[in-house]
Amino acid sequence: MLEKILLNKTNLPVLTRAMDAAMLRSRTIANNIANVTTPGYRRVEVSFEEELRTALDRTRLKGSKTSEQHLDLGRKNLSDVNAEAYHPYDPTQPSGVNNVDIDMEMANLAETQIMYNYAVKFGQGVFKKINAAILAKPIQ
Repeated sequence: MLEKILLNKTNLPVLTRAMDAAMLRSRTIANNIANVTTPGYRRVEVSFEEELRTALDRTRLKGSKTSEQHLDLGRKNLSDVNAEAYHPYDPTQPSGVNNVDIDMEMANLAETQIMYNYAVKFGQGVFKKINAAILAKPIQ
């Protein structure tokens, strides 16, 4: 019962997905930075936000499948939204060795850390509200 409330009536599933995406993005950025001088290395990026945005868009229709063999129709379920790493098309070589730009990677790493910290703080607020409701105390 409590699990259904937490998963269906709060933002925790979105936060979980966002934190997972931030962790994958941090790992890929760290890998890009570690390979900044590796000749021919192709940088990796993570896509997540657009897929999450379309899954949360209530104006899009949501289809239902009667068989696992059927194709998905309409917006995805939130449980099906995952971050994915990919090699972007980028023929430039800003470092002269590969397509990793150390300044851009460091900026992306800082942005990812801020997003992760925000998700943690937001999650703490959700749990604080749940705890206050269980204890029948006002939220402080």
